Amino acid sequence: LRRKKLTVEHQTAWAGWRWGLRSPQSFGSLEEELQYWKEQAARHQQSAEESQEELQEFQQMSRDYEVELETELKQCEARNRELLSANNRLCMELENYKEKYETQHSEAYRQISSLEGDLAETTAVRDQLHKYIRELEQANDDLERTKRATIMSLEDFEQRMNHAIERNAILESELDEKEDLLESVQRLKDEARGVCVCVSQGQSQGQGLAVQQKQERKLSLSSAIKDPSSSSSSSPASPGLPTPPLTPPDKRTEDKTTSSSSNQPVPSATSPSRPPASAETFSTPPPSVSRGESVSGTPLTGSARISALNIVGELLRKVGNLESKLASCWEYVQEQKASRRGHAAGSGATPGRNISSESHQPTNGLYSKGLVTRLDFGAGPKLLL
Repeated sequence: LRRKKLTVEHQTAWAGWRWGLRSPQSFGSLEEELQYWKEQAARHQQSAEESQEELQEFQQMSRDYEVELETELKQCEARNRELLSANNRLCMELENYKEKYETQHSEAYRQISSLEGDLAETTAVRDQLHKYIRELEQANDDLERTKRATIMSLEDFEQRMNHAIERNAILESELDEKEDLLESVQRLKDEARGVCVCVSQGQSQGQGLAVQQKQERKLSLSSAIKDPSSSSSSSPASPGLPTPPLTPPDKRTEDKTTSSSSNQPVPSATSPSRPPASAETFSTPPPSVSRGESVSGTPLTGSARISALNIVGELLRKVGNLESKLASCWEYVQEQKASRRGHAAGSGATPGRNISSESHQPTNGLYSKGLVTRLDFGAGPKLLL
């Protein structure tokens, strides 16, 4: 900038000198012209000296500037060489980084591909586990429903078994009562026949013998009726069953029989003795000794009694079989509870191990519902005696 400034000033001074030389002047005398040109010469000399000084200064400054420029040029060249070397180094590093980036990119792509495959497998396994969990929940619900159905069937079975036991006890008590009544009826029939024979044979002996025989017959009848009543009262009877009467069937029948036998004329010895009509009244027991309309008043034959005993024995066998089945069912339910607790404790077990119980246990009531079908018995057979 300083050199440029000096150059501009030098050009301005040179232009002014040239203009002064060329400018026309009118002088009045020679001395004025001489003075004028002296002044001009002095002024131009001074300007020449100044220009010389400026030239020298300019040259010096130019040399200094050249030195500076050379120094700067050397520095720039050195800087340029350094930058070139740095550029080459950076280019090499860039190439290395590019190679590393490509290598890492390929490795990352392979890792991403493998991770995507693992993610797909994990998703599939998770879906399978969710499906398996839903199946387990459904199986658990089925097991709970089967358990409730089993408990209900067991309760129904217990009720039916209790009813059957009560019915068997009632039938046994009825059979005992019927046997006692049959024995008492047969005894009364024998006594009535004996009394009739005695009455027919002792009518000729007088009124005193008839009265004595009447009293003896009353005592024998009362003792005969008291014996079956005491035996029937000692046998266990369920509540709600009618008990046989402890008194003779009818006093009026006996009095009527006695009066008819006393008022009847004495037959001859040659005429056959006919039993009185009152003896036929002891052939059937009174209607109060049985359960009303359920049991007929006719006596049981031997075959009917045997069939009734066979039916009772069959019922007892069925009750025993049902009790054994009920015990096995309770044991099976306890085993299933224990196995479920063990399965819940060992959560790391494979899913296929829980299905083996169905193949090993054919009477599996929890999966095949065979237990409910097996316990679903029909109504017991009706016993008609």
